[in-house]
Amino acid sequence: MRQPCLALFSLLVSVPFCLPAWGISFQTRLEKVEWQVAGDQFECRLSQPITDFGAGEFVRRAGEQATFRLQARERWLGAGSATLLAAAAPWQPGRGDINLGVVSVVGGEVPFSSSQDQAGRLLTGLLEGRSPLVRHRTLQGGDSLEVRLLPVKFRQAYSDYLACTAKLLPVNFDQVRQSQVGFPGGGVDLEPLAQAKLDIILSFLKADPSVNRIQLDGHADNSGNRLSNRDLSRRRALAVMEYLKANGVPAEQITLRFHGERYPLVPNSSEANRAKNRRVSIRLERAPDAPAATSAPAPAASAPAPAAAS
Repeated sequence: MRQPCLALFSLLVSVPFCLPAWGISFQTRLEKVEWQVAGDQFECRLSQPITDFGAGEFVRRAGEQATFRLQARERWLGAGSATLLAAAAPWQPGRGDINLGVVSVVGGEVPFSSSQDQAGRLLTGLLEGRSPLVRHRTLQGGDSLEVRLLPVKFRQAYSDYLACTAKLLPVNFDQVRQSQVGFPGGGVDLEPLAQAKLDIILSFLKADPSVNRIQLDGHADNSGNRLSNRDLSRRRALAVMEYLKANGVPAEQITLRFHGERYPLVPNSSEANRAKNRRVSIRLERAPDAPAATSAPAPAASAPAPAAAS
């Protein structure tokens, strides 16, 4: 921020913004800057409150890298494209800013969320003494506006943030709500890769008991006759169900269906494609107070089409 703007902050403690030559600026006074770390095994947040604006924060969900966003108590930012910078700190006038590109502002309490690459570069910039800086325009009047975080006291907070991220689960709900395990060899036994995928799902289920419905859909390719393919798909779904039950999932939370060759992912036109079609699709749901689902195999003839596998 330009020096005249800093002088105004020093004289008018209660004023959250200043009017330099080019517009309105928000930042917290240097001596009042603080970083806050919060989170659990699902999400970690590293934030800095911004006086009379809201906060800037890095959010990292399980299974993902961090993104950067603003939280605004009032609708200051107009819709459009804002510029995101890893800027030289206000006390480094001879240092150049690094332009990280644009973010799409849509308004609301969280007007934008950066890309993971932009957030990573902002975190690196903070370690180097740079400031995350958003430049845009106001919702009313279209005046130029900037929102700045300061790198003061960042390193200790970043260390605490890394300790939080080390405890994150390997995946989040969106990543596992629809998944599949394969049987590329053509049998009904779970291969090591399938078990590894199921172990990841199990780790999430144990961490989030609100996910209490699991639908399994067994599938086969068209190599055999329809009856044998139907039986193969049933046995594959049963293999997955037994693995889940053996690892603590209650049987009443599991619904099992089987479809034979009826719903291929890809045409059964090659061995590689047929291997992809030998699978069990898994869908996780949160269903509070829902009646218990049966774990008995439904007749294949009446089984409805499964949801698209991810």
